[in-house]
Amino acid sequence: MNNKKYFFITGKAGFVFNTVLLIALTGCLSFADGQSIRITVPAPVVVVSPPVVIDPLVVVAQDNYVYYPNYGVYYNTTRRQWAYLDGGAWVSRPAPLGVSADVLLASPSVKMDFHDSPANHHAAMAKRFPKIDKRVRSDQKDTGGDEHGRK
Repeated sequence: MNNKKYFFITGKAGFVFNTVLLIALTGCLSFADGQSIRITVPAPVVVVSPPVVIDPLVVVAQDNYVYYPNYGVYYNTTRRQWAYLDGGAWVSRPAPLGVSADVLLASPSVKMDFHDSPANHHAAMAKRFPKIDKRVRSDQKDTGGDEHGRK
């Protein structure tokens, strides 16, 4: 009952096998330890394109505005947008806020001669074109004088 199993094979063949196994495992360990993985990411390539040349035959439409002084609202006839102050900031929207487009279109208006943002001109336009009070105009009689009847 003295049957012991050994992990290593004994004898001359076992010695050779165990030696080869030991060398193979030692070589694999040192070889695996020496391996490294390198991931390289190339630098981004920036391509600078030449400036875009607009065809001289292409006509770029200018913004044209109509000002409605009773409401402080501008209509951009080119873009079909309404521009006005909303909470201290200029906005451009497809519909005016707080009043219908029909009411605005029926009110007095002035065609503007500038083609940039109304924000750049509104202070001057508000002084130049004050609100028109319709009640005074409808109450006036044609007496040939001013609104107080003076000649």
